[in-house]
Amino acid sequence: MSGLFWAVSALGAGQVEVRVEGDFPALQENASNFIGTVDGRSAEDLRRYVSHAESQVREALRALGYYDPDVQWQVDDSRETPRLLLTVQPGEPVKIASREVRVEGAASSDPDFHIGDLSTIAPGKTLSHGAYDAVRQRIQNRARKLGYFDGKFTERKLRVDPDARSADILLVYESGPRYRFGEVTFEGDGTFEASLLDGFVEIEPGDPYDADKVAKLDNNLSNSGYFASVIVDAHQEEAHDRRVPVRVRTTTRDPRSVAAGVGFSTDVGPRFRGTWTEHWINAMGHRRGAETELSAPRQSVSAYYELPLDPPMTDAIRFTTGYQNEDIEDVQSERFTFGEQWRHQLDSEWMRVLSLRLERENYTIGQQGANSSQLLLPGISFSKLVADSPMDPSRGYRLQLDLTGAHRQMLSDADIAHVLAVAKGLVTVGNGHRFLGRLQLGAVATNDFDDVPPSLRFFAGGDQSVRGYGYQTLSPRDSEGDTVGGRYLIVGSLEYQYPLSSHWRLATFVDRGNAIDNLNDPLATGVGAGVRWVSPVGPIRLDLAKGLDDDLGGGWRLHFSMGPEL
Repeated sequence: MSGLFWAVSALGAGQVEVRVEGDFPALQENASNFIGTVDGRSAEDLRRYVSHAESQVREALRALGYYDPDVQWQVDDSRETPRLLLTVQPGEPVKIASREVRVEGAASSDPDFHIGDLSTIAPGKTLSHGAYDAVRQRIQNRARKLGYFDGKFTERKLRVDPDARSADILLVYESGPRYRFGEVTFEGDGTFEASLLDGFVEIEPGDPYDADKVAKLDNNLSNSGYFASVIVDAHQEEAHDRRVPVRVRTTTRDPRSVAAGVGFSTDVGPRFRGTWTEHWINAMGHRRGAETELSAPRQSVSAYYELPLDPPMTDAIRFTTGYQNEDIEDVQSERFTFGEQWRHQLDSEWMRVLSLRLERENYTIGQQGANSSQLLLPGISFSKLVADSPMDPSRGYRLQLDLTGAHRQMLSDADIAHVLAVAKGLVTVGNGHRFLGRLQLGAVATNDFDDVPPSLRFFAGGDQSVRGYGYQTLSPRDSEGDTVGGRYLIVGSLEYQYPLSSHWRLATFVDRGNAIDNLNDPLATGVGAGVRWVSPVGPIRLDLAKGLDDDLGGGWRLHFSMGPEL
């Protein structure tokens, strides 16, 4: 391994090469970095440069605990470009003999003040000046984050005995008192009511200072959709009686925006999407918008009006109306909806949505004649997303449960109970090896399945379901062989992704599932491989899949889709 590191450093070091003998890649890298690149020197210049180069090497090794290296040098002037070679025997390292790290003052009894992992400077470890500095800096950073602005090290000692090859560490931090928050004030153009702005604030005057709360306030306002710019200032220099005032300066965004885009997936082919959004209508922060999506099998248009609640970053009431026309496989549907959603985030960070919608659907299924249904559908859903990145997470999960029902005595043509549960998980191990899992379970309970419109029946197959089968082609079939939708949905998927680079991955997967009328009906299996590109707008997936069940319509299919993994 040392030979490999020497070769790498030689390529980037110009006329000076450093070779640390033995298996010491960290020493090799640090020494090469300290030397840097040296070019344009004669042999005589290199000989004069030796003392400086040697001191740089010794300093590089001393930083990692090797205080007594043996450094030999040689100038090779037999070639057109002379070279200086430094050969290093690291010697024995300095070990940490004792360590004492102590926090005194108010922070010593503060449960929020964590020193963190001290294993890098544990007794018996090889001394690393970088590790020592990192611990010291971490304590200072923690103090500033939590408002211990008067804190300082009363003892900060690193005693090294090179002859004994031992080191003693003593760090004593006196925190002083913790500062607290003062008043939160807003400076803007007065577009919004104070009650709306106060809803974004999760800081109470007198709360212990925490920089994370300042960042959270900035994030809440920036993501609200109301502002073009947000600046949150909380400077300890402006504190009075150890209370830090928080000043928020906002610039209101333009009230309206229009967006349009085109996309493609193998489920629906080319599609166009257009949106019109009025980000704020009045001082109370009401908003409205409209959206349309057009593709060969599906056309839709919808509109909404939304009222923010408290807190406005999570809670709202939204009124919606829409029209959708679908012609997919053996089902044609025309649906009109009007409804309401009350979105509320629970203390457990689950999102709960209570909904009520009136739905009129005209449809044909297979060879059946035209049908229609009217349903008043109260519903409740719970969802939770935990991920370390919104665009391309490396780990996380999504859970969702939707419950909807209708009753003939409540403006409905059918008695229906509909449930759908979705679970997705992602974990990354080792050097970027990713494992994804997905499970979808659904069921419809009714006293007459013929009265259930296609929008509440289950279909499987396609890019986001069981790959290797056509979009919504997995379903029970009637006597004519037409897909009619099932009472139950069972779909599971496992996928492994191998990293090629930071933006490209290879994937292999197995999907299994079906939309069925009986729980013992056969499930379809699809297997395949694909490639993933982490584009600036999100992951793009291209898969080649083989459906293994010919009698269920399986075969070779190409799947193209985009969107987040969770």
